[in-house]
Amino acid sequence: MENQNKTELARVLSISGQRGLFLYIAQARNGAIVEALSTKTRSVFNMKSRLTSLADISIYTEEGELKLKNVFEKLHEVLGEQDAPTSKASADELKALFAQAVPDYDGDRFYVSHMKKVVDWYNELKNFASLDFAEDEREAAAEETEE
Repeated sequence: MENQNKTELARVLSISGQRGLFLYIAQARNGAIVEALSTKTRSVFNMKSRLTSLADISIYTEEGELKLKNVFEKLHEVLGEQDAPTSKASADELKALFAQAVPDYDGDRFYVSHMKKVVDWYNELKNFASLDFAEDEREAAAEETEE
């Protein structure tokens, strides 16, 4: 995780049915060993658990999709050093934040329930990891082949 204090989103996981974010530590015989970002407690989740890397998540925009990393960067530009509103904020407050940070988000496919997850993840990364993201090797390789 600590690549000059940069967050590798490919190693940060959302686990279905679990609150918060987890750092992938290692492969276990029957699943994955992860560490909760907020508490640093380690757990093993079996292969039936739905583990999703934040690097693999995008939000819908009018133009297509925007990687979560870019969404976090745009939120950071708007919020500066402040935390994002929590998931308990009003729908109007969340929509206003996303309208400012990602003005072309697709309101028909990017719901307030998604916004709540994104702001919670943003705050957790800000407070327990870093909003300075390491370059994803897959992303870097894709960019090199495009050139």
